[in-house]
Amino acid sequence: MSWAVGMLRASQRVGSVRANCLCPGMVLSPRQPAGIAHRGAWPTAPASKMGTVKCELMKNFPSGEPVRCNKISIVGTGSVGMACAISIQLKGLSDELALVDVDGGRLNGETVDLQHGSPFVKMPNITSSKDYLVTANSNLVIITAGARQEKGETRLNLVQRNLAIFKLMISSIVQYSPRCKLIVVSNPVDILTYVAWKLSEFPQNHIIGSGCNLDTARFRFFFFFFFFLRLGIHSESCHGWILGERGDSSVPVWSGVNIAGVPLKDRSVDTGTDKDPEQWEDVHRDAVASAYEVIKLKGYTSWAIGLSVADLTESIVKNLRRVHPVSTRIKGLYEINEEVFLSVPCILGGSGITNLIKVKLAPEEEARLQKSAKTLWEIQKELKF
Repeated sequence: MSWAVGMLRASQRVGSVRANCLCPGMVLSPRQPAGIAHRGAWPTAPASKMGTVKCELMKNFPSGEPVRCNKISIVGTGSVGMACAISIQLKGLSDELALVDVDGGRLNGETVDLQHGSPFVKMPNITSSKDYLVTANSNLVIITAGARQEKGETRLNLVQRNLAIFKLMISSIVQYSPRCKLIVVSNPVDILTYVAWKLSEFPQNHIIGSGCNLDTARFRFFFFFFFFLRLGIHSESCHGWILGERGDSSVPVWSGVNIAGVPLKDRSVDTGTDKDPEQWEDVHRDAVASAYEVIKLKGYTSWAIGLSVADLTESIVKNLRRVHPVSTRIKGLYEINEEVFLSVPCILGGSGITNLIKVKLAPEEEARLQKSAKTLWEIQKELKF
């Protein structure tokens, strides 16, 4: 990385002559901390020549108040974090993207790689640092970092280790972006969304767990095979939701599955049950098992969750007010009295979660949701903040 060091030193020399005739924004932004990787991508050149070229090429106008940009930060540059980053880039959702990770080598490599491709996606400013100062003034912060479950490790122990990590992350995020919205992606996502809410003391609507947004997409994907092959109808014309805890104990809302507004259960009351002769419940089983199949084949999941997070991001930054099944605090709903976060349909807009949709569930669906809540609370009540 000696070339990067040389480039960094050159950019620092350029910054030292800023006062001569350089226009704001050409070299170092005042709020960019030292060590940001993207500055190393500029070619080396004598500071005097840089200043001369700019003065010959441009006429500088007095700058007023800086235009507030749409800034998104991602904490964690592993496979999921980078899938989120590229998905957000391809959708053109931000004019400034900041990355944070404790692994400086990987962080710099991923940043430079993204910067080289930035001309193709019209994203002019990609920064990174191990210092959370790089995230300052973010509109939205996406958390993908966290500890992975080790073989034989209990879920409680995993959460407690992640709690220690989140204490550092959340305090730093709040320090530099006290008005941002948070999307928590790290697993176990429902519990860690609760942890982020407790630690940040943000309003409830500013804390969003990625929750069952991807589970629902997988559910609808597998509908294609069942609906199209059996009914000859494309899955986009069929509607259904996965709610509750993300993963194995998620709740398929069969009572709400419909085709053009016609409930599937109106045609067969046993749809989605063990008595169903057509075994529609296999759709949910396949949706849950598909994540494990991907992990078995490639070692991890990344692209689908990255696209899912970009989907949530788009609803927030564009104030689209679309409905997504995301993890939020549901105490007081469905006779749940514990302080837990579970996925229910929520309207996402510029202020985060603007509304929560009160879905009428069948008794057995509500019972499964309550069971998930109790399971989560048994873990959460043991956490030591």
